Amino acid sequence: MDKDKSIIIGSDHAAYELKEKIKTYLVDKGYSVEDAGTDSTESVNYVDYGKKVASAVSKGRYLKGVLLCGTGLGMSIVANRFLNVRAALCSDVFSAKMSRVHNDSNILVLGGRIVGDILAFELVQTWLDTGFEGGRHLERIKSIDN
Repeated sequence: MDKDKSIIIGSDHAAYELKEKIKTYLVDKGYSVEDAGTDSTESVNYVDYGKKVASAVSKGRYLKGVLLCGTGLGMSIVANRFLNVRAALCSDVFSAKMSRVHNDSNILVLGGRIVGDILAFELVQTWLDTGFEGGRHLERIKSIDN
């Protein structure tokens, strides 16, 4: 498995349809995608899926992940409870870019009821294409984990 081209993705029922579209988008771009669920629009507990994705990133199984729920707020809260996870809730391109440049975010969180699919594709692509600046920002990240 090429970790640079592998992503884990998960959502709750509210963002299931957008998750499926993003999954197809990523596969079309050459990524290997592990789908941590959910598998339908039937109501589920978003926490279960947030934990699956955040745990895989926290443990280093995946370098990056994508989480979605209705607003993205719940998934952000869940994911950021895990060591070494920097989940960024983004609904604009500048935030997606800066979450990588300054914060080295490793999970992109989107609100399925907030962003449409065209914007979601742009956010995902910007986030994937943007590198971490390092330097003083690395020191700040280390201070978070300490």
